[in-house]
Amino acid sequence: MLDIDPELIATALDRHDDYRVLRRHKPRHTFNDPGLVEIKNGLILDLETTGLDPVYHEVIEIGLLPFTYAVDGRIISAGMPYGSFQQPFGPILPEITRLTGIDSMMVEDHMMDLSHIEEMVEAADLVIAHNASFDRRFAEDVCPLLAKKPWACSLTQVPWAAEGMGGKLSYIASDFGLIYSAHRAVDDCQATLEILSRPLPRSGRTGFDHLLSQAFEPLYRVKAVRAPYEAKNVLKARGYRWDDGRASDLKCWYKDLPEEEVGTEFAFLRLEVYQYDADIPVVQITPYDRFSGRS
Repeated sequence: MLDIDPELIATALDRHDDYRVLRRHKPRHTFNDPGLVEIKNGLILDLETTGLDPVYHEVIEIGLLPFTYAVDGRIISAGMPYGSFQQPFGPILPEITRLTGIDSMMVEDHMMDLSHIEEMVEAADLVIAHNASFDRRFAEDVCPLLAKKPWACSLTQVPWAAEGMGGKLSYIASDFGLIYSAHRAVDDCQATLEILSRPLPRSGRTGFDHLLSQAFEPLYRVKAVRAPYEAKNVLKARGYRWDDGRASDLKCWYKDLPEEEVGTEFAFLRLEVYQYDADIPVVQITPYDRFSGRS
């Protein structure tokens, strides 16, 4: 066979409308010149677990990636990642192994370095996870200090759909022409930082700029307490989620909104759901509580 540089072939295919080339993601350390603006410390976190419920399931792998960012919304640099397996008390089910590639032999006798994790968390001004509503509930059991940090979500606080892109991490990476080892914690962290650093196709803003513009703004959780059962489909269609009360001690449908939309939501609930002038509870959600399930 001829010894041909594969990048030459990939470049040629890229220029043809009938082909689309995916390249292996190569993590980088430098993204932008810091300039003269204030620099903060971020931390991207990813977990692999034995299931979806933090009450019953366990963390089997953690990935942490420190990075620096400018307050104007630019990612500056990536630090040294930390990754570790953790041997669970229970079994790793076959479906988890199929998804993550992690089996019982791989995690045997492994333990996370909790003191190192705490040091990395302590330095962070902002913690980011792709689907923070899942990761945060597990992560705070691993490192309780995470409960005192502001969190952001690269899945829900970046308008991927409005940009014509998927929401799953591997789909977004593919949209940017990248492939990587999905469902391995450190690889997921590095892929998350890379996709956040790139300009989006419609707005031209980076995902991180979108995320940072929302990360520290409070939201208001409207709680449809004692909503009629027959209204559940209407609530789901409007974006409400079910809180089973295990974390908040109050079973209800809820929706998080910016302050300026709360009044409109009250009017909708009273007209379409309760059909009377109901008293509707609302609580402020800060980045210190967001995605935790505690509010």
